[in-house]
Parts: sequence; C-alpha cells; structure tokens
Amino acid sequence: METLESELTCPICLELFEDPLLLPCAHSLCFNCAHRILVSHCTPSEPIQSISAFQCPTCRYVITLNQRGLEGLKRNVTLQNIIDRYQKASLSGPNSPNETRRERAVPDSRAMTSPSDRVQCQFCEQDPPQDAVKTCVTCEVSYCEECLKATHPNKKPFTGHRLIEPLLDSHLRGLMCLEHEDEKVNMYCVTDEQLICALCKLVGRHRDHQVAALSDRYDKLKQALDSNLSNLIKRTSELESLMGKLIQTCQHVEVNASRQENKLLEECDLLINIIQQRRQIIATKIKEGKSVRLRKLAQQIASCKQCIERSSSLIAQADQTLKETDHTRFLQTAKSICERVSMATASSQILLPEINLNDTFDTFALDFTREKKMLESLDYLTAPNPPVIREELCTASYDTITVHWTSDDEFSVVSYELQYAIFTSQSNVVSNHNMLDQAIYSLLQYLNTFA
Repeated sequence: METLESELTCPICLELFEDPLLLPCAHSLCFNCAHRILVSHCTPSEPIQSISAFQCPTCRYVITLNQRGLEGLKRNVTLQNIIDRYQKASLSGPNSPNETRRERAVPDSRAMTSPSDRVQCQFCEQDPPQDAVKTCVTCEVSYCEECLKATHPNKKPFTGHRLIEPLLDSHLRGLMCLEHEDEKVNMYCVTDEQLICALCKLVGRHRDHQVAALSDRYDKLKQALDSNLSNLIKRTSELESLMGKLIQTCQHVEVNASRQENKLLEECDLLINIIQQRRQIIATKIKEGKSVRLRKLAQQIASCKQCIERSSSLIAQADQTLKETDHTRFLQTAKSICERVSMATASSQILLPEINLNDTFDTFALDFTREKKMLESLDYLTAPNPPVIREELCTASYDTITVHWTSDDEFSVVSYELQYAIFTSQSNVVSNHNMLDQAIYSLLQYLNTFA
C-alpha cells in the first residue's frame, strides 16, 4: 500500500492527486498544482492566459499549452478512479491474507471510495439515498441496484447506454470532449491516441485520422494492460526473489567476514604468542651468554689483580735489594729475589694468552629480515598460477600418460587437478573428465618438476 500511495502522490503538493491532469510526458499533476505553476511564472501585470508552456516537475519536459490552457490537457480519469478506490481501501483496512497477489495488485473497485466521496443514487426517493452501483455516462446519472433495473431494462434504447463504476459529478467532466465541451467522448483517435467526440471526427482536426470504437479500443488496451501487468507482477516476483537472495548473500558476507576477522585475530594472536615466546627464549640466551662472559671476565680480572698484587710486592722487595750497597747482604738476598722475579714474569706471560679482549658479545647478531618480509607479505591465500606444460617432456603410451610441468610460483605447489577431454568416435563430442575418472580412461601420472 505504501508503494501504491507513492505512485498516487502529486510531486508538487505531496498529497494524493486531486483532479489529475495527464501530461504529454505521461506524468500526472493536480489541476490546482498546475495552475499554481502557471501563476508562479506570471508577473503581477501579466494574465495567466499568456503562459503557453511550463516544465513537468518530474522530468522537466516542456509542456506546451493550446489556447484553452490547462483545460486543453487530458484528465487522468483512470488515475482518479484508482485514487478513489485506494482511499476506500485505506479506510476499510488491509486486504485479506487469502487474497492472491493479482487481487492485491488490483483492488476491488467496490471497496475503494471514501465516505466523503461516496456516490449516492440520484434517482432514489429514499432519504438518505442508497449508494450507487453504476453511473450512466449517457444519462449522466448515478443509480443504485434497484433504480438501475427500473430505469435501464435490457432492451433498446438503453442497451446503448454506457455504464461505468459510480463517479461523482465532478469526475464526469473528464469524460467530456476537450475541444467540444458540450459533447461526450464516444470514439478513440488512434492517430493521436486521444478520446474524441463525433464533431472532432466530422469537422474537427481528427476528421482525417484513424478512429476506433471505444469498446474495441477498451478491449485491446485492457488486454495489453493485463498482459503488461502480468509481466510486471512476474518480474516483481522475480525481483523479490532476487532481493531475497541478495539479502541472504549479504548475511553470508557478514557471517563469513566476521569469521575471517575472528580467524585473523586468532592467527595474529598466535603469531604474537610465538614471537613473545621466541623473544623470551632469545632474551634468556642473551642473559646466559652475558652471565658466562661476565663471569669469565670477572675471574680473569681477579687473576690479573692477584698477579698484580704479587708483582707489586716483589717489585718493592727488588727495589730495596737494589738499594743495598753492602756486597755481603746483597749477595745473600739477590739470588732468591731474582728467581722470584723471573717466576713472576713467566706466570704473567702465561696468563696473557688466556685473556680474550675481543669477546665483547658483539658477535651475537640478530637478523629478522626474512621474518619481517614474511610478516609484511601476510595476506589472503591465493590460488597458484597455472603451470606451464612441458610438451617436449610429456609422453603417452597405451595406459599411461606422463605429464611434466613447471611453475613460477614462489611457494611450492603440492598437487594440481588435471582435467582432460576425450573425443568420442561417433559424434565427435568432447567429454570433460577430471582426475577422478583416471581409473576408467587412463592412468595419469603427475610429475612436479620444480627443480
């Protein structure tokens, strides 16, 4: 109903069409709204009759007016009838759930007239009159069921009267000729696709045009409209089904994307945990290497310190001995002092080669270049490139086919699915088979030559 209401809404006043005009561009416009458009184009001193054209507010098509102005445009009687029925249906509540789609698309005309637009019988003597069931275009009178039977028996001349769904008097003017206001339309100009009267065909501008009876044109257009409506309903049903599939696809995208996001977080968390574990292991190795080297250096420093202390004491004794001027006393101590100095010198020379001053832990190198590149190349898994068949290396025998190929992929490919075709001898029709059919047709051997 909301979609139908949007189709019945005037683009200017945004209300349901009231006395709609059918523009040449096939859009519609309220008569009063069209009148306001003409007024907006006039200057205070300019009459509205001087405006000969205006733009359609929907498509900007230029509407050219004849000397009759807006009165020269067609009334969209069909649209007005639909609006009347729609208003009645809106007041009567939603359609029954048992109605078919076609019944919902074309509401019952008897249930779509608002109370304010209710058409009453104009021939009834009752007070209040009964609701009309038909309007006679020939008599220009609306009748209830009883009055219609009484005034329009199924015999001449009433069989020629044209009965339509009940219309208000204000709507009947749309069935009058646009060029001859006192004449009712009674034929259809096929050339101009316009309702005309007899005078239009006899003396008017339609006298040389092809015309058709209203009943013939009615049946033809009704059949065309019914066919187009059926196609539209079918197409709408297909679009609804497609929209349902699109919505389902959107849901699948949401679910799959959410699953991929969760998978990404899990994999990244796993990588982070691995990196943290490796960082802890490498940090422990660094600490252990540091401790070993510092402990060894501390031992060497202690040995050097001890050796220096012994040497310093011995140097002091040797200096005192060298200061001795008494030959007897000098000779008494000089020999032992000289031996001790020689031994201390030899022991210090033995200690020096054991000390490695270049072991400063600078050889413990960290290089994560390869790992960084791998992390930077993290992305969706893609299918490998098609392999290049090495035809010069391929062989075939009675029950064996050997296929050689190479691949330019950066990563190793474990296996490929090989599909092949067999031409039948009778009809020369190609039958496609994959590697699962090898037991029937041939034994396929796969040799991956990545070397």
